[in-house]
Amino acid sequence: MPPMSKASRFFDRADQQEVALCQAINRSVRFRPIRGYFRVASRLGDGWFWYAVILLLPLLEPERGPAFALLMTFTGLTCTLTYKTLKHRLIRERPFISFPAINCATPPLDRYSFPSGHTLHAVCFQTMLFAISPALAWGVLPFTLSVAASRVVLGLHYPTDVAAGALIGGGMGWAAVQLFSQTIAAG
Repeated sequence: MPPMSKASRFFDRADQQEVALCQAINRSVRFRPIRGYFRVASRLGDGWFWYAVILLLPLLEPERGPAFALLMTFTGLTCTLTYKTLKHRLIRERPFISFPAINCATPPLDRYSFPSGHTLHAVCFQTMLFAISPALAWGVLPFTLSVAASRVVLGLHYPTDVAAGALIGGGMGWAAVQLFSQTIAAG
């Protein structure tokens, strides 16, 4: 058996510290309305909700919306490359794989857990929306929070996966807006 990497040892310790919280949160899936709500949030968080927002932006913000929609698209692709690279390099098993007492309430899109790609994208786009349309961003915020919560509720991620996804996504969204703010302003 090959020696464990530093990341594997770190995640092993973190998993042991987070499993009780994961199990407590995951117990809520026993209740059909909660399970149903978070499954829908998770499914829409696969990208469908964000695709709709990106397509609506040119209509909602005619001056800056088209450039911003394009920026969100390219930033979203960058987010995908980032989280996939991290997941395949850091290799943290999902909670329901490591701890069979955790119920996987919906099929995962990929194998590994760290960071949460759903949360990374949701927080990235949420951060970007606050830059162009704060009113829309406040309206979308409950969805973003539901997507993040769904990852732990459904047994797919540890809380630290979600926190890392939020930090990375927020940073990427903020950086994209800062780097391209003049392009967006020019519309």
